[in-house]
Amino acid sequence: MKIPAKLEERLKKLFSLARERDQFVKETVEKALDDVEKHGAQEHGVEAIGGSLHLFCDGGSRGNPGDSAIGLVIKNPDSGEVLKEYCEEIGTATNNEAEYRALISGLEHAINFQPNHLTCYLDSELVVKQVTGEYKVKMPTLQPLVEEVLDLASQFNDIRFCHIPREKNKEADALVNQALDACSY
Repeated sequence: MKIPAKLEERLKKLFSLARERDQFVKETVEKALDDVEKHGAQEHGVEAIGGSLHLFCDGGSRGNPGDSAIGLVIKNPDSGEVLKEYCEEIGTATNNEAEYRALISGLEHAINFQPNHLTCYLDSELVVKQVTGEYKVKMPTLQPLVEEVLDLASQFNDIRFCHIPREKNKEADALVNQALDACSY
């Protein structure tokens, strides 16, 4: 099992030996699985539905860098039902950092639904082309974010990243603005 880079760093701080880290992860996962089996997935925040899901995400900043926020919408593509909406003010960041943070948050939320297929829609062509390997990551500040996206993406059976025009990402964009408006003075 591949552990996201951010978690691996935290584990390394706690356990200097790989053997100790591995044992801790093994015991923690076993305990969590036993708990879910005893009490059911829903009680533990697992909203498993399988099937296909669409993730729309957006990040933005007022100033570059400036006050930043993320927004995401998870939908059932068959029914059009919105399964999850989320927005959050994330502090000071660049536009590109906010776009990546939105995708990371979206993937973290989508994991709970355990989809068989996930299509991620973003209006940031840069992010889509960097995570698909079409563009190189030239900004050192974006590299850890790309790695985190790829770590999360590896937890899905089938995942696609698609660039869409801003007009087709209105719901996620509205959530970004909602969060930015809430943090404005």
